[in-house]
Amino acid sequence: MTDLTTAPHHYLSLRNDIARHLSCVVLGWLCAVIAPMLPVSNAQAQTRQGDYILVVVNQELVTAAEVDQRLAAARAASRGAPLPPLVEVRQQILDALIEERVLVTHARSSGIKVDDAELDRAVANVAQQNQITLPQLRQRLQAEGLSYDRFRSNLRDQLLVERVREREVQGRVRIGDADVEDWLSKKRRDLGDESTFEIAQILIRIPDGASPDVLAERRAAGEQILRRLDAGEPFELVAKQSSDDSATRDNGGKLGPRTANRLPDLFVNAVRSFQLGQRTKELLQSPAGFHILKLVDRSGTQGFAVTQTRARHILLRTSAQLTREAATRRLTDFKRQVQSGVRGFEQLAKENSEDGSAAQGGDLGWASPGTFVPEFEEAMNSLPLGGISDPVVSRFGVHLIQVLERRNQALDMKQQRELARNALREQKFEEAYGEWLAELRARAYIEVREAPQ
Repeated sequence: MTDLTTAPHHYLSLRNDIARHLSCVVLGWLCAVIAPMLPVSNAQAQTRQGDYILVVVNQELVTAAEVDQRLAAARAASRGAPLPPLVEVRQQILDALIEERVLVTHARSSGIKVDDAELDRAVANVAQQNQITLPQLRQRLQAEGLSYDRFRSNLRDQLLVERVREREVQGRVRIGDADVEDWLSKKRRDLGDESTFEIAQILIRIPDGASPDVLAERRAAGEQILRRLDAGEPFELVAKQSSDDSATRDNGGKLGPRTANRLPDLFVNAVRSFQLGQRTKELLQSPAGFHILKLVDRSGTQGFAVTQTRARHILLRTSAQLTREAATRRLTDFKRQVQSGVRGFEQLAKENSEDGSAAQGGDLGWASPGTFVPEFEEAMNSLPLGGISDPVVSRFGVHLIQVLERRNQALDMKQQRELARNALREQKFEEAYGEWLAELRARAYIEVREAPQ
């Protein structure tokens, strides 16, 4: 599958009051997969005439001219729409620049390396994105006042930060079986669980107000029954001989077919992932006593019949040389070409898309809800069959999406658990990233300087 479903990258939430106004170039690391790092970020760079240093972050500088440059870009991106108060926007930009420097300096000291071959491929991708040759890229950089060596150094920093962020933040995301079961239980309640279970039980009853000694004796009796079952004795026979549930004992412990909402949650959660004929290996305790359960039969959807979508996309990754606005313009032109019949979507994806789906013409295969990042999925779900979206911005870059097919599909237990893990990973990654970045910032040397009078 593609980057959309494999690498669990963090989606950096923009501050709500300026999210609609600041472009990718303005907010750098706060709104792109790999954001531009301007040449003035180097500690050895000389401040321009009339410029001055606002903040020192480890070995890096944040200058007033850099803030002004990004503020001008924010105003241009707003296209005349009102921005929040100037002092708020400047502070947001300054915070973004400080976080950018914190990330860069940490990445450089992490021990991770980007070899020259990988860097050469990244440079070639930038040239390809801009539909120019490498010599033309050098000329454009020179015209913009950025040396080719500095450009390569900035690009190396960007790759380092992305790699370190993935390694260190992903290591903080922990999803346990209990998390998965909680998520699935809530989802089933939301969807309505239509499952019907046939469960057999062996009950070792606990008297009301039982003393610790009686409780221990009852537990020991249950453990003895488990050993008999482990030795191969038939469940139905042991139930008839040993169960304290007189209503089901003669029937081999069978409770009869019941929908999930007519069974105790303890029972449903215990057997939901079981194969037919599987039983609990440990005693389950309820106020009534100790239970040993066996799943005899199951039918129904379990509340997990979902609408799956097969879509394809063209992904352009943003960078210092391909801004969000430029990528949007290119994809808008691609959409026009497809709709007018000049070019086919599949061929444009093969030639231009920058992820693993390019070879398949951008085909992402069948996907269940929660597979893709929210902004991508929201746009995809709003499209009719055959429909093509306007350019959609995500943390991976900018996408053009076309819906090919839709179908209703019941998910098996393995698919349900994978769906839960994907959703939980997305939720927890953002929180883990915020904590990680806060820790890096707390450890960093940050010196805020007064503006010269």
